[in-house]
Amino acid sequence: MDGEALLAQTLLAHVRENDPDRYLATLFAPAESQPHLCALYAFNAEIGKVRALIREPAMGEIRFQWWREILAGERVGEARDNPVASALLATISVCRLPVKPLIDLIDARTFDLYDDPMPTWLDLEGYCGETSSALIRLASLVLTKGEDRGGAECAGHAGVAYALTGLMRAFPWTSRRGQVFVPVTVLDGHRVTPMAIRQGEDSPGLRAALAEVRQKARHHLSQTRELSAALDPAIRAAFLPVALVEPYLKAMDARGNDNPFTQDVDVAKLRKLWRLWWQARRAGI
Repeated sequence: MDGEALLAQTLLAHVRENDPDRYLATLFAPAESQPHLCALYAFNAEIGKVRALIREPAMGEIRFQWWREILAGERVGEARDNPVASALLATISVCRLPVKPLIDLIDARTFDLYDDPMPTWLDLEGYCGETSSALIRLASLVLTKGEDRGGAECAGHAGVAYALTGLMRAFPWTSRRGQVFVPVTVLDGHRVTPMAIRQGEDSPGLRAALAEVRQKARHHLSQTRELSAALDPAIRAAFLPVALVEPYLKAMDARGNDNPFTQDVDVAKLRKLWRLWWQARRAGI
């Protein structure tokens, strides 16, 4: 196996371990785009797991700055020795990706390093837009080797729907780390405090707040579906992960009376594969 093939296998394994849903979606993308999608998703996974690897925010800031410098063309030797960084830089070059959205994604993820609660819906949707929506846009460019085929508005809604659903699935883990992604304005409306979440206090108000976030995810999913019929077929694979939003939301609704701090919401792998296969064969989301 040559070096390029070995790197592709390494990235595929990395995404399979750290972002299994995007890994499954990548299997239904054009073969020539899969290594570049994996490079993009592996980078996103590296940034996304920083909070779990650090004890102090300053250490996370250092890791993020390292990635900024990699993207700026500095630390050439270190980039060459890092499989994810090396593959990402190659993907940026081959697929003519803009660097600014990648920097913006890192900057948005700085929120993860601290325990400040998410203030408002606007802040949360902005966070989702600069992370999840941006990733869909970049994946669209990967699929077309840098040619913009549109779909920005659809990617905006799709990314927010996907990210909100993911944050609700991750609620047991993020809350244990002291993170509060449910907007304070929503919590206030249900008489729940960020401290109550950090202390693991279940309540009807908290369950109602989480249900409100799921409803917001459904709104963005609905908008995605309205816009997706007009997507260029060449970029549809970038939106495939969004096909899993509805089954996740249904699973969370079915367990709406369970303790949100102990829920482990997932969907059977075979069902995911079937849904992604079905989605890959049709227009729309």
